[in-house]
Amino acid sequence: MTTRLRQHKIGSGFDASSTADDVLDGISLLGRTALVTGGYSGLGLEITRALSRAGAHVVVPARRPATARDALRGVPRVEVRALDLADLESVRRFADHFLETDDGKLDILINNAGIMACPETRVGPDGAWEAHFAINHLGHFALTNHLYPALSSGEAARVVSVSSASHFLSDIRWEDPHFAHESYDRRLAYAQSKTANALFAVHLNSLHDTTGIGPRAFAVHPGSILTPLQRHIPREEQIAQGWITPDGTPAPGFKTPAQGAATALWAATSPLLDAHGGAYCQDCDIAEPATTQDMLIGGVKPWATDPDAATRLWQLSAELTGLGTHALRART
Repeated sequence: MTTRLRQHKIGSGFDASSTADDVLDGISLLGRTALVTGGYSGLGLEITRALSRAGAHVVVPARRPATARDALRGVPRVEVRALDLADLESVRRFADHFLETDDGKLDILINNAGIMACPETRVGPDGAWEAHFAINHLGHFALTNHLYPALSSGEAARVVSVSSASHFLSDIRWEDPHFAHESYDRRLAYAQSKTANALFAVHLNSLHDTTGIGPRAFAVHPGSILTPLQRHIPREEQIAQGWITPDGTPAPGFKTPAQGAATALWAATSPLLDAHGGAYCQDCDIAEPATTQDMLIGGVKPWATDPDAATRLWQLSAELTGLGTHALRART
């Protein structure tokens, strides 16, 4: 059995109220390249803007490039390129082009794009994949594997996977990850994908620990935040869940987009995390183990940091994406 990560706060000096600019204050990213999936809407847009203000060149993959360019108009050092995370051939083409044209180097990869609680949707080979698992996890798994040469070429590259406290609701559904045999549940589908995001970071970072090369990896819970991600959840349901008040304002405890972007940016840049690869972070610090079911309090459940489950998921993902032995090798 592989040793489990220690999840304890390290005293970052930041907290839930810290913003993207707070955590990047005094940090220069001039000469560094970042890639932010979904970097043109909601949380991703805030992350892209902050990275640009810090001097980074930011590549934003987008399923809707024209929409992305409109959203990012006026933001310097940002480049939009076409990518559909639900289409593995699109992922491969994007990565091949990146490796050919970007000096072979990627310093920061923030796997942020995703869907939430959408109606049942099938993608992938013969429509066999449930869309949350496919887009939120498998697409990013394939993208990171294809971009690994760029992430391994420099020093101290980092990969950040945007997870969620929704991982509280589901471990990986090992026997039926695509809801092929049980009734589809949009909340559980999203929750499983967020557990997958966390486990992905655990195993990717273990490759760095084993070889001494490649990126450090982290998973982050951005906090409760209202963005276009919730577009599939009716207003009445959001009120019933306590997310918004009847007049439409965010409920107490919810963050602004700038606050929601902060933890991902802290995980991507803070030297305090050099010795804590694979950690699950929230509120700009390492998260404590979850002791309640309250997602506003947060923390991390044990199934989202289990290194043996992370290895098992990596192997499953390599098989499903067809990368097989071409994926970074699973190590125990």
